[in-house]
Amino acid sequence: MTSTRIVFSNGVVSQASDAPSVSTFLQERRGAYTTTRTHNNGSCILFWERHLRRLASSARILYNSSPNLLFKSPPPSGLEPIRTPSSSSSLSMWESMIKSLVNDSMNEALPIALKERRDGEELAVTVLVSGDYGKLSGIENMGSDDFLGVFDVYVHFSGYVPFVFGVEGTGARLALVGRGRDVAEAKYSDWVRLRKPLEKLRPPSVTELLLSNDGDQLLEGSITNFFVVCRKDNSEAEDKFLQTCNNSHSFEVQTAPISDGVLPGVIRQLVIEVCRSKGIPIREVASSWSQHELWKEAFITSSLRVLQHVESIQVPKTWELQESDCWNDIAWEQKLFEGGPGMITKTIQEEIMERAGLEGYTLKR
Repeated sequence: MTSTRIVFSNGVVSQASDAPSVSTFLQERRGAYTTTRTHNNGSCILFWERHLRRLASSARILYNSSPNLLFKSPPPSGLEPIRTPSSSSSLSMWESMIKSLVNDSMNEALPIALKERRDGEELAVTVLVSGDYGKLSGIENMGSDDFLGVFDVYVHFSGYVPFVFGVEGTGARLALVGRGRDVAEAKYSDWVRLRKPLEKLRPPSVTELLLSNDGDQLLEGSITNFFVVCRKDNSEAEDKFLQTCNNSHSFEVQTAPISDGVLPGVIRQLVIEVCRSKGIPIREVASSWSQHELWKEAFITSSLRVLQHVESIQVPKTWELQESDCWNDIAWEQKLFEGGPGMITKTIQEEIMERAGLEGYTLKR
């Protein structure tokens, strides 16, 4: 039986065989996007308001710094510079605009997708906002409504079966294979195409690819944020944190800061908030592979997986990836995390899933 797959664009719905995979969907359209999913048997959308804010932030960043990543095609020759409303640099304006555009589309498309959702599935929801230079033709003094009309919204729905957290064999297996993204603080569809060359370096059984600019400081995954639970020193006595979450002097959670060039993921921010509320030490610093003997746990986050513990990490012994044509050209070293999710990972995951119910956007059935 074919899984649910629906694309909504400018009032037109494509279903099943006419709808592309989400990867193809993103490669065929340029713009800012976000992905989330439904939760609890399609009863709510996970952290919807946070996703709208992050989508607005991405669109604003791309518009101001890399419009080639936001607009469908280069501007026509002879097009005058865009005279945008004075409020176009305001994040609040972008948030209001994106919320209006996206919710209008979702109100039309979501009932159709929910009706087509199959038992046992959640819905993965990808929303893309794309600019169209062609809609600027003839506009001399652009007002807010004109600016709103420059953008198109596309919504992709597909069936998604969440993995069960903590079950043996469900951990992530990571390998460091590439350098960090450009304009990493924004989520944009061109990255789906740009990351393809990294696939030739993916070892068998690896489920996610890590990025670094120097082979030591680990930034993020190709589609996830990356976290490590690290001992603060090499004393064996410090292992007491495995029995208690209250020993704030023995360990810390580490994740690379936004300023290092990582995506401000929705779940990444939730992890930071949970750690602070629970008194779990957290520091925004890129974890150093040279210190991996101090790593006790690791996990990755994304809006589909939410939080997934890491079973293994492979890193090249030398940082010369540009000379490699295949994964087996590389000499690897490996870190293994045995025994499933650690105590800190479990604590954070449980709190995030509790918040999922509180912050989910409830769907009318």
